[in-house]
Amino acid sequence: MRLVDLAWLLAGVALNAGAQLGLKAATRSTGHIDGTPHALWTAVFQLAGSAAFWAALLAYGLSLGVWVVGLSRTPVSQAYPLLSLGYILTALLAWMLLGETISAQRWAGIAVIIAGVWLVTRSQ
Repeated sequence: MRLVDLAWLLAGVALNAGAQLGLKAATRSTGHIDGTPHALWTAVFQLAGSAAFWAALLAYGLSLGVWVVGLSRTPVSQAYPLLSLGYILTALLAWMLLGETISAQRWAGIAVIIAGVWLVTRSQ
């Protein structure tokens, strides 16, 4: 995989991870959403007033566009596994920015993901 192609795909992964973090940050305004119709409507209105929510939607849109560019340049069987890097990036950023706890078992799983992605990107 050429470096420029990898850069497009990684930018898509990073934007997607940013969208996840933005959505999680936006839910701080809603708290736990129990799924009842009333709670869902209340959450919709609370999220609509959240800058983090709108930034997350923008990041999702941008990630889609960037991903399509990268996918047009790379076989899907080689590109798609790179989405797994989103697990790593999201976990790291959630730990650093949101104070979430990551267990040793989860870190071990992340290490396995890194090894798998490295193998896939090195393949022809």
